[in-house]
Order: sequence, then C-alpha cells, then structure tokens
Amino acid sequence: MKRLEILRDMQQAGIIAVVRSETTQEALKTVHAIVAGGVKGIELTFTVPGAESVIRSLSSEYRSTDTVIGAGTVLDAHTARIAILAGAEFIVSPSFDADVAKISNLYQVPYIPGIFTSTEVQTALEAGVDIVKLFPGSIAGPDAIREIHGPFPYVSIMPSGGINSKNLNEWKSAGALLVGVGGSLSAPAKEGDFAEVEKNAKELVQCWQS
Repeated sequence: MKRLEILRDMQQAGIIAVVRSETTQEALKTVHAIVAGGVKGIELTFTVPGAESVIRSLSSEYRSTDTVIGAGTVLDAHTARIAILAGAEFIVSPSFDADVAKISNLYQVPYIPGIFTSTEVQTALEAGVDIVKLFPGSIAGPDAIREIHGPFPYVSIMPSGGINSKNLNEWKSAGALLVGVGGSLSAPAKEGDFAEVEKNAKELVQCWQS
C-alpha cells in the first residue's frame, strides 16, 4: 500500500525536480522555492553535501503535505538504505543496480533506475521496477519513448536530462508518465535568485497542466 500511494503521488506531481546544490542551505532554499512554485516532486541528489540530513529535514517538513521527497544519484544499496531511513520516499539512479532494487523493494519504496536500451528496460522490469528513467533524455529525445513503448507498451517512463518548459509537452505527448527537470529549473539558485527558481517552477507546472 505504501508503495502504491507513493507512486500515485509521484504521478499526480508530474514533474520531479532534480536538485543539485553545492551547500546544504542552497539545497533547502532551492527546494522551498520549487515547492512554492507548485512542483510537488523533489529528487534530492546524493551529490549534495550532507544529502542525508537535507532529506531528513525535508521529509519532516513536508510529511503531512502532498509533496514527495526522494533521493537521486543513488549508486549502491548502502546509500539507498541511508536515504530511505532518512525519509526518502523514492530512489533514483543513473543506471540499474540489482542490490538497490532489492533494498528498495524490501522497504516498499519505488526504485527508478536509469535506462537507455531495451535490454536495460527488460532487466529493470524483471527486478520489479515500476518506473524507469530514460537518461540522458537530451540525447535520447522524445521519440525514444515511442520506440520503447513498441515492445514494452506497459512500461512507465520518466525522462530526465535536457527537459524544460519549451519541450515539456513534447515529452508528455510522447508518452512520459512524469518528467525529471534539473538545471533549467534550479539554475538561478547558483546566483542566489530563488525567486526566479519559484517562477521557473510555476511555468513548468503551467506547461504540464496544459
């Protein structure tokens, strides 16, 4: 039940903001701006210093809301378990890892591994994965989703990489269940312009809902 509820909340969010920051404070302020802008899915990457504490703080703050907090750039089962115990509701990796799939299944947390080929899609599905991440999306392009849905019409796909408000609907039309958006959303945070981050989030939500 827990896993199904998380998957439902992720699908309703539609947009998963990929947050990479150089400091803990920047990460927290970026997430707050993104959520204020209406994006309800957050992937806090483990490239962020003190990622575990950031996830714990965000999970506590947004627990009673419809915002979903997950962990990204998870490369091994040890990191996945740390993230899950800190409160991460889903796990994202740049590639598939069987041990991460197992630990995520154990805790009934959705695991979203990066894929680029049909072989990788099949491997992920056989391991019980609910959603695969088409990565890097900037190289694959929206047509890749249509091609994958040929032999795997039932697979749920989240493209990530190179997605912005200008091409968002193209990805959605191609069959993306949800999308991962990083630099085009949060880049202003590097200059401390969190108001612009919030503005970007509002624009993305408007595009997705249209």
